[in-house]
Amino acid sequence: MATRANWKGYLKLSLVSCEIALYPATTASERVRFNRLNRQTGHRLKQLMVDAETEEPVDREDQVKGYQVAKNSYVQVEDDELDAITIESTHTIDVESFVKIDEVDKRYLDTPYYIAPEGKVGI
Repeated sequence: MATRANWKGYLKLSLVSCEIALYPATTASERVRFNRLNRQTGHRLKQLMVDAETEEPVDREDQVKGYQVAKNSYVQVEDDELDAITIESTHTIDVESFVKIDEVDKRYLDTPYYIAPEGKVGI
């Protein structure tokens, strides 16, 4: 199966723009994946979210994201609050300068990608 682009946009270098697509250089599709099973019945298991203190199951509508600010202290964050602060993307990569590879922190080199031309102008 053909690889799908992770991102599409424009590469801008000074006054020149080119429509591009970003593709992963590696794939996990060939990776072996396992399911969790009940040893006695062979049936697949479902994950059940439970309250850490009461051990009671928590319904999906009662689950919320939380950010830990101190030990055992969280700020609850709703999905609409996250949507309100989402940064709008310009879908443009502006190349302002080039650096030597040894100036790039290794943590940014964990996932390789390819950039390829996209659209009729790029072909």
